[in-house]
Amino acid sequence: MILFLILFPFCMAPVCLLASRKSTAARNLTACAACLAEFAAAVLLASAPDLSFSLPGICGLGLTFLSDGFRKIYCLVIAFAWLMTTVFGSEYFSHYSNCGRYYFFNLMTLGATMGVFLSSSLTTALVFFEIMSFTSYTWVIQDETEEATRAANTYLAVAVIGGMVALMGLFLLQSELGTTEITLLYERAAQSGNLPLLYAAGGCILFGFGAKAGMFPLHIWLPKAHPVAPAPASALLSGILTKSGVFGVIAITCNLFFSDQKWGTMIVLFGTVTMVLGAVLALFSVNLKRTLACSSVSQIGFILIGIGMTAVLGPEGSMAASGALLHMLNHSLFKLVLFLSAGAVYMNTHKLDLNEIRGYGRRKPLLKAVFLTGALGIGGFPLFSGYVSKTLLHESISEHAAALAASGQSALLFRTVEWLFLISGGMTVAYMTKLFVALFVEKNRDPAVQARYDADTRPMRPASAAALLIPAVLIPLFGCVPSVFMGRIASAGTGFFRVEPLHHAVHYFSWTCLKGSLVSILIGAGLYFGFIRTCLIRRNAETGTREYVNLWPARLDLEEVLYRPLILRWIPSVLGAVSAFFGENRVSGRLAGILFLAFQRLASWFGTNRITGPVAGKLFSASERLAAWFGTNRITGPAAKTIARSSEIGTHAFSDSLDAFVFLLRRTVYRDAPPPATDEVSTSSAYRLGALRDRTVSALGGQTGPETDYATLYYRMKVTENRVRSKLTGNLSFGLIMFCIAAVAVFLYVLILDRI
Repeated sequence: MILFLILFPFCMAPVCLLASRKSTAARNLTACAACLAEFAAAVLLASAPDLSFSLPGICGLGLTFLSDGFRKIYCLVIAFAWLMTTVFGSEYFSHYSNCGRYYFFNLMTLGATMGVFLSSSLTTALVFFEIMSFTSYTWVIQDETEEATRAANTYLAVAVIGGMVALMGLFLLQSELGTTEITLLYERAAQSGNLPLLYAAGGCILFGFGAKAGMFPLHIWLPKAHPVAPAPASALLSGILTKSGVFGVIAITCNLFFSDQKWGTMIVLFGTVTMVLGAVLALFSVNLKRTLACSSVSQIGFILIGIGMTAVLGPEGSMAASGALLHMLNHSLFKLVLFLSAGAVYMNTHKLDLNEIRGYGRRKPLLKAVFLTGALGIGGFPLFSGYVSKTLLHESISEHAAALAASGQSALLFRTVEWLFLISGGMTVAYMTKLFVALFVEKNRDPAVQARYDADTRPMRPASAAALLIPAVLIPLFGCVPSVFMGRIASAGTGFFRVEPLHHAVHYFSWTCLKGSLVSILIGAGLYFGFIRTCLIRRNAETGTREYVNLWPARLDLEEVLYRPLILRWIPSVLGAVSAFFGENRVSGRLAGILFLAFQRLASWFGTNRITGPVAGKLFSASERLAAWFGTNRITGPAAKTIARSSEIGTHAFSDSLDAFVFLLRRTVYRDAPPPATDEVSTSSAYRLGALRDRTVSALGGQTGPETDYATLYYRMKVTENRVRSKLTGNLSFGLIMFCIAAVAVFLYVLILDRI
């Protein structure tokens, strides 16, 4: 069953691609059937006893898998989310091109994601983690716009660099502990006692998985990728793929550093910064999907706080672990509902700016109810599932702070975290209120546009409406009877966190629990009326209407201010200066010459010295005779020739396989772009330059004609230059550049460790 969940989507991906060549209906039916079968298999796995499976020898250490309570829960969540987004995508992609490509990689990503969550070792998780990163890259670049290409390059860079850094950590972990099996990490780490090295390994792994989770300061891809990706892909990127990063963070925090106060506090601090920053960015955003993307950053911060508190509290961290697990589940549901709702808005308006889609949902009761359910859930309102998980997280922080104060220790840090937790919850209420009011309460600034919106009373087909309604119903269902549903889910899954299930019932609707939620709601109301309505909505001098404005400074963009200059300018400049110094500088150049001369003399000494010379000669003679024997002997000669011929054929086949694969992709998934229109050729600057030269040659009495048509020749040169330039920054080349940078970092890291 484990192998089926992983391999079945990979097998169905080419089938879906072939079906897309036949018809759109065949493609949609194949994709939905594949996701439905995957969901049925996940249900069967959840009802079966715990299973394990291994494939020894693959990638050196083998691939190992396990299905326990946590993994079963998330396999169900993954399969359910993929099924809902695929059903919704049948309508969403009805006017899209390259949909066969999307569905092909969509199913590939499903299989890889299942592989991550069913992994029982960090090595296996990283293998499927990297496959998932590369296949989901096509989601971000699906529209092939300039903005989508830039966001996709950022996504790929973060994925590749993060993966390579995580690989460094796995090298260290395997070397020190002799295993990367998650269940063995705690015992092996306790036996090791080499805490600095374990911190180094854990930091590298945290970097790689935290990047995918959207943890600060590696969150930069989330606000860029979600707005440009199709809505079904955004729902999966936010609701599911970020949780694959969280999976890795839980694996090392609750196993390698279980009960480690320093590590747990560090995770709490990273989670707090991520939580607050994401909420602030969402508060300022005026783009529907970007707001939801920044909200995802914030909600990941809530989850990280729960993971950190589990490590801080150790065996007593059941409440924090339950809150983290349930908020993972809730966030997947929230973003499934909210991003698909945003998709319903976009596929009817083709806009995402709040000022342009304002008033779209005023006369759409189903869409309004579904979006409101997601908003109330993520805002932590009582009777909705988000309230349950946030209550558990808040109470774990509050109780630990009270315990520290009672024992005479300083509780300032955790009191601060508690208040930032409540304020971030208030900001969540504020920006979700902004979205709901803009979409479903206010009127559009253009009466004609509002009339068109009001006339569109059926924004989606029944199947798409069902894909929205089913997950939306689960949010209040889980929230109204938390002990029946969410309590059982928490009890089944907290074993992955190395803690026991909660032994006492939580009185979710007592005044102590309700108080935290009410404080956040009041803070949210104050922020909405005191900040958003007064500062983030301003009157347009030209139209006289009030509009939403984004006052967040554009220069406060980590990608543009730090990461791109670091990778594209600063590091190449430093390495270039170092290379120039050692290669051309008068001092270093002479030093290099002296070293070369010394090595030359040393080699000469070994070749001509009376002692080493005869030894080298005898070794050479022996090897020569051995080679002659293998080449001429009746038995070994033909075998050697056969082996040589086979290796030659294999080498040629391997070297040609990449070209064949690229050719196949260009003929199937990545088709060549159509030739430019005539007016585009004639208006090109290169064409005009060539035409000017032709006229000049003709005026001077020279010959012109098809053989000397410099206008067309210059245009072709310009097109070739553009293609070459685009290839240099395209997906494969950019990924290889990132890989090379990361590989150099790996080797340097290993060399440094070898000297420690």
